[in-house]
Amino acid sequence: MIYRSLTNINIYDSPTLDRLATQMAKGRYLRVLETEPSFLKIQLLEDNYAGLLDRQDLEKLELSDRQSFIHNLPPALNSQAISDRIPAVIAFIQQAMATPNEYLWGGTVTPNYDCSGLMQAAFAAAGVWIPRDAYQQETFGEPVSLDQVQSGDLLFFGTPVKATHVGIYIGNNEYIHSSGKEHGHNGIAISAIAGLDPVSQWYGSQLRGIARITKCYICGN
Repeated sequence: MIYRSLTNINIYDSPTLDRLATQMAKGRYLRVLETEPSFLKIQLLEDNYAGLLDRQDLEKLELSDRQSFIHNLPPALNSQAISDRIPAVIAFIQQAMATPNEYLWGGTVTPNYDCSGLMQAAFAAAGVWIPRDAYQQETFGEPVSLDQVQSGDLLFFGTPVKATHVGIYIGNNEYIHSSGKEHGHNGIAISAIAGLDPVSQWYGSQLRGIARITKCYICGN
């Protein structure tokens, strides 16, 4: 069965429902895959992200159908149309940065985000759906080199094996990202690719690639 959210809802990755996986913003759609006594196994339709929904949150959903889901998807966009929307993406992130916030693992709704949740929310606000996690966003985007980087490109950090962090380039060798407490800003802030401050140095040592969003992960007609 397919449902539409009436408000923001937490989605978990543990049957104990104490570990946030992601969040379902108001107006998003999900499919129920399996039911258990205290939770439902679900899949978010806009990014195919799977997780667990607290049964008590069923009251925050309304029954829907796939036709409604398809109808409410943003239109298909070519790479130029997406490029034209990059200022709106960055404006969303700058507004999020100006709002008091903290880093939240799994956060995709205001005011608290994780790194990839912020990127997904910003692009979605501009009518462009991208995957949920940093490593998924990296493989989804079009790779570009550091000397080709331009405003709106996504910078990826992590190990040689996998991207674990993402920020968005805003020019002047700077990027905005939501980073955690231990090595980051505990929220949304600006860092430099080759900066001398501790946060910039920490992530700069882990820069592994850059990608440009040139297509939609899912879109309507």
